[in-house]
Amino acid sequence: MGGLTVPVPRNLSRAAANVRARLGSDGLADLRPTDSTVVDSTPERTIRRFRPSNGVTVGAPILLVTPLAATSIAFDLRRGCSFVAHLAETGRDVYVVDYGPVNFEDRSRGIEHWVDDVVPDAVRVVSADAGGVDVHLAGWSLGGIFAVFAAAAHPELPLRSVTPIASPFDLRRVPLFATLRPLDRMFGPYTVAPFYRLLGIVPAPLTSLGFKIASADKYLTRPWAVLTNLDDRDHLEQIEAVDRFMNSMYAYPGRTFGQLYHVIMRSNEFATGHMRIAGRDVDLGAIDVPVMVIAGSGDGLAPEPAVRHLVDLVVGAPEVRFGAYPGGHLGVLTGRRARDTMWPALAGFLADCDEGESNG
Repeated sequence: MGGLTVPVPRNLSRAAANVRARLGSDGLADLRPTDSTVVDSTPERTIRRFRPSNGVTVGAPILLVTPLAATSIAFDLRRGCSFVAHLAETGRDVYVVDYGPVNFEDRSRGIEHWVDDVVPDAVRVVSADAGGVDVHLAGWSLGGIFAVFAAAAHPELPLRSVTPIASPFDLRRVPLFATLRPLDRMFGPYTVAPFYRLLGIVPAPLTSLGFKIASADKYLTRPWAVLTNLDDRDHLEQIEAVDRFMNSMYAYPGRTFGQLYHVIMRSNEFATGHMRIAGRDVDLGAIDVPVMVIAGSGDGLAPEPAVRHLVDLVVGAPEVRFGAYPGGHLGVLTGRRARDTMWPALAGFLADCDEGESNG
């Protein structure tokens, strides 16, 4: 009769050293944020700038858009595995927009708040700060969806390219949502809507729990992963950094949650390439700058087909690239393998867009 095999690291002496280092400190990972400067701040958002360490800037700046609930820590996970630090070291000025904690007073904010106000305003601020140049716009998860719709809704924005990362547009191809739709048909109208309308927000602990449920397989196997990799300090540091990120979630504004719930469970409106925002139709076919669509090959929350669907919607873009890279929903953005796969691919796309602009 077989039983569970206790995982054993290959290098026991290195594993013992890592355990001693962990017991003698608050953690193995260097979680200090990469040096940055606040460019502009309002009650609704803060924009930070990360510059190349040598002070020499090459190419147009890039603005990274965070999703709701998640903090900008996702872009600057830890020293040695920081997306913003990598982009800055390629010689590019990097800007990040963060919305801060969501409170009951924010309950009436809907998708139009980010698509029509926050993201366009951030693009203009970045462009002005960089000397009036065009801006590369990229976003992760829902931040990528905000970026794409903002680019379509505001063709006057000074944009050079748009890149959504792990942003699902055909939500019928997300298995997690497919399993929930029968429950929504039975109970949704009587449970979900009254809940977020009463509270005004979806509390931060629930958003964190939802993210963990979406990655349940990784959490269930976490003890085995730790034991197996006790001799791999970089792996242990990554686990610590991801745990810090998961515990830093914000709340969701009630109205935005309600809009997303309707799109996810009922209308699948994103997949049509059209969406009613603030009373007018926004057509993703109106985007007229190069687009790079990035998916995680192991992403359960935004599977590759759900992300790839956007390629068929941005028909007005002069160039559309698609890439599926190793990692799950967070891993494709800032996992250890992203350092050698997605990050160089995106940096190459940005450089090609800059070259095309100069040649044009």
